[in-house]
Amino acid sequence: MMKVETITMVLMVSPLPKCHTSEKDNSSDDGSPNNNGNDNDNNIIWMGGLFETSEVCYDTVGRWSLFDIARTSRIFFRGRNSFEESGSNKDPTVHSPYPGGLNPNATSREMDRSKMIPDGVEDEEKWLTAGIAGLQQNAFYMHRALDSNNIKDALKYSAQMLSELRTSRLSPHKYYELYMRAFDELRKLEIFFKEESRRSCSIIELYELVQHAGNILPRLYLLCTVGSVYIKSKEAPAKDILKDLVEMCRGIQHPLRGLFLRSYLSQVSRDKLPDIGSEYEGDENTVMDAVEFVLQNFTEMNKLWVRMQHQGPAREKEKREKERNELRDLVGKNLHVLSQIEGIDLELYRDVVLPRILEQVVNCKDDLAQYYLMDCIIQVFPDEYHLQTLETLLGACPQLQPSVDIKTVLSGLMERLSNYAASSIEVLPEFVQVEAFAKLNNAIGQVIEAQPDMPVFGAVTLYSSLLTFTLHVHPDRLDYVDQILGACVNKISGKGKLEGKATKQIVALLSAPLEKYSDIDIALKLSNYPLVMEYLDDSTNKVMSNVIIQSIMKNKTHISTADKVGALFELIKGLIKDLDSDSNDEMDEDDFKEEQNFVARLIQMLYNNDPEEMLKIICTVKKHIMTGGPKRLPFTIPPLIYNALKLVRRVQSQDENASEETTASATPKKIFQILNQTIEVLSTVPVPDLALRLYLECAEAANDCDLEPVAYEFFTQAYILYEEEISDSKAQVTALYLIIGTLQRMHTFGVENRDTLTHKATGYSAKLLKKPDQCRAVYACSHLFWVEDQDGIKDGERVLLCLKRALRIANAAQQMANVTKGSSGSVILFIEILNKYLYFFEKGNTQITVASIQGLIELVTTEMQSDTATSDTAADAFFSSTIRYIQSQKTKGGATAEKFEPIKV
Repeated sequence: MMKVETITMVLMVSPLPKCHTSEKDNSSDDGSPNNNGNDNDNNIIWMGGLFETSEVCYDTVGRWSLFDIARTSRIFFRGRNSFEESGSNKDPTVHSPYPGGLNPNATSREMDRSKMIPDGVEDEEKWLTAGIAGLQQNAFYMHRALDSNNIKDALKYSAQMLSELRTSRLSPHKYYELYMRAFDELRKLEIFFKEESRRSCSIIELYELVQHAGNILPRLYLLCTVGSVYIKSKEAPAKDILKDLVEMCRGIQHPLRGLFLRSYLSQVSRDKLPDIGSEYEGDENTVMDAVEFVLQNFTEMNKLWVRMQHQGPAREKEKREKERNELRDLVGKNLHVLSQIEGIDLELYRDVVLPRILEQVVNCKDDLAQYYLMDCIIQVFPDEYHLQTLETLLGACPQLQPSVDIKTVLSGLMERLSNYAASSIEVLPEFVQVEAFAKLNNAIGQVIEAQPDMPVFGAVTLYSSLLTFTLHVHPDRLDYVDQILGACVNKISGKGKLEGKATKQIVALLSAPLEKYSDIDIALKLSNYPLVMEYLDDSTNKVMSNVIIQSIMKNKTHISTADKVGALFELIKGLIKDLDSDSNDEMDEDDFKEEQNFVARLIQMLYNNDPEEMLKIICTVKKHIMTGGPKRLPFTIPPLIYNALKLVRRVQSQDENASEETTASATPKKIFQILNQTIEVLSTVPVPDLALRLYLECAEAANDCDLEPVAYEFFTQAYILYEEEISDSKAQVTALYLIIGTLQRMHTFGVENRDTLTHKATGYSAKLLKKPDQCRAVYACSHLFWVEDQDGIKDGERVLLCLKRALRIANAAQQMANVTKGSSGSVILFIEILNKYLYFFEKGNTQITVASIQGLIELVTTEMQSDTATSDTAADAFFSSTIRYIQSQKTKGGATAEKFEPIKV
């Protein structure tokens, strides 16, 4: 003891000594030779095992007070003072609890292992396998000693087992596997210590006894294990033991081994902290002691973790960072332990815990540590604490390293606060009281200013998170929303073309108000909203425009004024017209059609009860879509036309119900003028069939309004399109059927206009390319001379002329088929004409006689029985159906039966 005290006094009054390797630990932790003192692990043991570190001792000891050095030295020298005195010849077994001496002989075993596994072997599995084998072997002997209640052998083999953790050959991942095996064995040893303290050996003796281990790392693991039992026994204040343990662990300054040792200390002590309601709380043990212990352990672990980046050559920095990242949870676990201490109230957290943590975060100046620890703080502590300490927490953000991903940290904080605000309406006044928006907004501005090289994506992400927070906490403050959008505009202005991630984040930023308010009117009130959209590239602008339209359709929002419609169409102009760099040739055709169909659906949703305002809306839409170019007009003009036609019928209905004439500007004539101008533009686009359809739709609407001149003009335009623009035979047939069908329903025309239009339609029918098409068009024209309305035309003679003409054309088609194909062809045309005869016969056309019908039936029968007739199943079924119809009419009785009775089938 005299020698130890002398050394202790020297430590207290002498300058810091130079590090050297003890005679006992003359090899590195992994068992490899010392290489003439140049290996990093040679500076491991100082003064009989006081330090185990790969750092120079000056840096390590410089952080201790002289009292700490003296106190720690006194404890650590207990195991060596009996035989390590200079020139001592004493038997090392005299004062040692271990049979055969103090040293567990781990070093020689590692040296043998190093010879079997040469240096430079990259496969860590061999070192891990060897380490596990050594650990299991010693664990076996330890269990045997525990079963026989031999505490000396148990400590000996447990120390040898823990010496496997002194290796430097393993990566953190492999070291963790070895550590977990040792941890499992230590739990069993802890149970033995508990039982032993209840029997013969006092816990104080055990606490002293384990400090005789030869190497410091096993010694401290055993000390922590016994210390856990010591605290539980309550034979000494918990705070003293915790303080002793956390200070003793400073002896391990190797980053990897130190982190796992302190992680073990945290694990075995977490349920023994003097907390409120805990059995370890008392006059001598307070919550502050628990806080101090965890904070001190956290600080030391963070220093070890940060120091790992400086270990090894520079070329392996990326590998080391990856390994450090794997160890981050060991450090963060301390913050989790802190968050679980019930005695930490808001005051203690604000005044002590948070400042101490942030001090360590800022001072470590390591981007990985700063990012992870800031994220840990946000995730583990309560939301209400974050809200009340917002200024302190945000004040640390600008002090972080520029390379720290601060956007993710702040986004996580704002997300938590947003969820907290959404959890209960009762907490919203707290946000107003602490001025959370102003503090977050200022903090984001300071961070962006402190990091001028921050990419646009990062800044937009921060503003997007702030906007989400604002929409949850201050949904009624549109000025806040517009302020955020304005700040975003200031950041992205002058940055040139934005990167893809930034544009996607802007879409998220612009989508947030739409999702929150479910009303595009809100977005239209934000002056900076369209300014942000200006910075989107063409493709992203279209995406955002689609988002806006889908939001309107999803929420069934009605845009009810022309001004709002104008603002809306200005927002979605990427879909309305070709932008500067837009190239429709490169756009997928299906995508283009889908976009334009969205616009068409939007136009159909526009509505206002006031005809005057609705007409303004139509004119506004017309002005925007006319800039869309030939590819877009076929999609956007039709819905506008149909919307205007709805307005025409509504105005006409109101005029009929009005007692006096009004001077309103929204009159049918004015609307028809706009429609005519609009369709005229469409007719210049190569879609004449669509323009013809719209002209006929407008003509029918004019007919309903009894506007004969307007209806005649629309028909005239339709005929012009038919004659000049439609050349395809199939398109001509379809267009002619539309003309005939529409003209048949027109009642506003006088005799002269009707005859002109009817004569034209009949003439077009006879000029179709194919005979079957001519036949069908001509007999369709017969309906133009027989209208069932009470004032409709019923010209039976002209009906018969059309049918006879159709019959001649059908006969010509039959003869042509006989010449070209060698057969009479199908009789389907004759059957169709027969059905027309039956239709007009039943409707009372006296020009259609029984004899003519009978002749047609016999003609069809003869043709079908002819040797040259072509077999046609469809024609056979059609004719059989026609015959059955005649027979059914005979059985009805009354005038119908009398009319059909003379027909023989």
